[in-house]
Amino acid sequence: MIRNGHGTTDSSKNLGPGTKRTVRVWCDGCYDMVHYGHSNQLRQARAMGDYLVVGVHNDEEIAKHKGPPVFTQEERYKMVQAIKWVDEIVAGAPYVTALETLDKYNCDFCVHGNDITLTVDGRDTYEEVKKAGRYRECKRTQGVSTTDLVGRMLLMTKAHHSSRELPSEYQEYTDSFGKCPRSHSPWTGVSQFLQTSQKIIQFASGKEPEPGDTIIYVAGAFDLFHIGHVSFLEKVYQLAERPYIIAGLHFDQEVNHYKGKNYPIMNVHERTLSVLACRYVAEVVIGAPYAVTANLLDHFKVDLVCHGKTEVMPDKDGSDPYKEPKRRGIFRQIDSGNDLTTDLIVQRIIKNRLEYEARNQKKEARELAVLEAIKKREAMPEGAAVQVEGPCEA
Repeated sequence: MIRNGHGTTDSSKNLGPGTKRTVRVWCDGCYDMVHYGHSNQLRQARAMGDYLVVGVHNDEEIAKHKGPPVFTQEERYKMVQAIKWVDEIVAGAPYVTALETLDKYNCDFCVHGNDITLTVDGRDTYEEVKKAGRYRECKRTQGVSTTDLVGRMLLMTKAHHSSRELPSEYQEYTDSFGKCPRSHSPWTGVSQFLQTSQKIIQFASGKEPEPGDTIIYVAGAFDLFHIGHVSFLEKVYQLAERPYIIAGLHFDQEVNHYKGKNYPIMNVHERTLSVLACRYVAEVVIGAPYAVTANLLDHFKVDLVCHGKTEVMPDKDGSDPYKEPKRRGIFRQIDSGNDLTTDLIVQRIIKNRLEYEARNQKKEARELAVLEAIKKREAMPEGAAVQVEGPCEA
């Protein structure tokens, strides 16, 4: 369900004896370039209650407080709605989280990661709800940030494909990308993502296909999992009354072979979590073969194989990777109605490189000013006033 920021809702109930009250949780944010870190935050928030409402800021609010978003507000609304832990979104939610907003949507408390979000004038956007005791914190996902992803696209490196220590030129770039020269904020930084079996279990549905389900197989890179992918998967999901979608993800080397350059931007572990977080996907095959073979179709008892309108590159031997499902008459090409591709996202980033770098510099400068004020307050006697210095200028 999508509500705009001006709607009202009343979920109050007449609860009988022994009836458990529904705990409604609020999250909000820009959700620009949605990645598995955002999904993990929403997963943790949903686990704290029974119903998750997510407020997504509009383009005007983001431009005012942070700088230009990469994606439009309509793209961002749809991306958040596609995350399987989200029950409802509020489009055009205010940038500063107020008690009035929580009350308006009958939410008990709000949840945010253990970093800090600041307004254009350097104020904590959660100050009011924190003082009221209606704020909860969840762990920030290590190893991913919008800063890092933008950096990968601009540097065009393959460093993110490797689990080895990052090469010096990549580390040097990510350390300096849009950063305030005085120091580094602990909240705007780059660290390496380390996949664990526990994280996959947390993201996976754990549901096996049941009799009567239509098992649909799709395959690809699903790199920078975006609104184009979501639109395609939504159309595929609508093909059957009881769809069970299995997404085959190709290994990094395979993707690099047919995409070239530094693709994929996200490595296979990151792409796995991104796809698993989508409400339309039931299962992921990590390192799926490029050719959809008879063995794969029989193993998963596939009823239908779908592919979008994007070009299909021949296999290494020159053959059609979808030859077998076509022979069986179970192949279908799907028009998602959305032309966005990973290539187009990279082009958006490169085109607006200077704006994104400036945005990141301002963001970190404000964070550093707050961090310095916190340190001074902790060091001074109780009751003493602390003056916050202005942010550094790049």
